[in-house]
Amino acid sequence: MDTWRTAIVDAGPDHIRVRGHDVLDLMRHATFTDVIFLLHHDRLPSPGERRLMDAILVGVADHGAGAPSCAAARLAASGNRQSPAAAIAAGVLTIGDEHGGAGSGCMELIIAGLEQARRDGVSLEAVADRNVADATAAKTRLPGFGHRVHSTIDPRVDVLFTLAHDAGVAGDGIRFVRALEIAIARRIKPIPLNIDGALAAILTDLGLPAMAGKLIFIVGRVAGLSAEVLEEYAREKPMRIKIPVQYDGVPPVKNGQ
Repeated sequence: MDTWRTAIVDAGPDHIRVRGHDVLDLMRHATFTDVIFLLHHDRLPSPGERRLMDAILVGVADHGAGAPSCAAARLAASGNRQSPAAAIAAGVLTIGDEHGGAGSGCMELIIAGLEQARRDGVSLEAVADRNVADATAAKTRLPGFGHRVHSTIDPRVDVLFTLAHDAGVAGDGIRFVRALEIAIARRIKPIPLNIDGALAAILTDLGLPAMAGKLIFIVGRVAGLSAEVLEEYAREKPMRIKIPVQYDGVPPVKNGQ
């Protein structure tokens, strides 16, 4: 049988190492955010990168019980009091391109845009303008922009970008999404960059792959989901969530007709 290959953890009878770092040393000297960064990268973060990753995880942890992931977790918890894992999983399963997963799509857009600028020898602003023009012509939305609650500005974005500048991390990823934001305002209307777009830019500048845009959101949101499920169990009765439903299908059939 072929052995599995992994470059993440080396575990044996007398050691556990995460990407070469002894887990006992990490337990004594590292933070959980350090280890999240290490697991998804090939090194420990700098102090500024740690603070930045902390801010990302805090920013995505919870956005209220009405957010799709939190609502789904609480609905599952309302009907299933025996398995918090199932309720949390229900919340995670709602995360996709429309909710929490736009970061990956935005990272793909950023990475492709940066490559195009390098390949063609054009400015990031020119590539951003072309991306917006193409999206407008195709009548598609650009991932990482717009928010159903923060319709004019997502206040979390400026916090993350300020921390990125302070940490010396801000690079072409952030430049490109800001250029996209300007092009969108010029060609369509002002549509704010949201936290998915902000973390996409930052994670690109940190050298992480596009899938990290979705995965890091999930890592942070699980903390919020666990709290939502615990509150549902502690404060509410089983089966308390009742969704109003209005039937608008075929009217009652009379006499079998």
